[in-house]
Amino acid sequence: MIKTIDKDGLILCDIQAKIFESSYDKEMSSSEIFIRRFMNSEMAQSFDSQAILEDSYTPLYIHEEIDHEYGGSNYGTKKYSKNELNWIGYLYRYFSYTYFLSSKQVYKIIKPKELKELYIPYHSLDCDQAIERILEAKNLSFDEEAMIKRGVKIMREIRLKVK
Repeated sequence: MIKTIDKDGLILCDIQAKIFESSYDKEMSSSEIFIRRFMNSEMAQSFDSQAILEDSYTPLYIHEEIDHEYGGSNYGTKKYSKNELNWIGYLYRYFSYTYFLSSKQVYKIIKPKELKELYIPYHSLDCDQAIERILEAKNLSFDEEAMIKRGVKIMREIRLKVK
């Protein structure tokens, strides 16, 4: 089931995009390391539950909380551009919000390196279209009807193997 983005969802997307973008200016690890830590952090869980909307955390505070949770990091040097970071943060949250997935689940589906490679061709697309294309390229579907068809196909294959 897919949810239509609403005002709260857009606010969450915007906040996360700004946090990702602000990671560029921090003297810390690579962008990929920051994104992995964020998407698996307690702070990401507060985005997933929308509890973050009740607080007024600054991006600096959120970065400090992630550093506190994981410890400081100075390994890795690959930094994405501010525009790439902004788009990746926005798209991850949009995906999580509209597909009812946790940040961890979305991160497992598509890694930041893949999104960086898709930035040029996809950043001007509507987020719904970009996510649909990503899922299609990965042969994934969250459409209930498609999932049922896939399940039936798997069951038929199992039956044929048993015979």
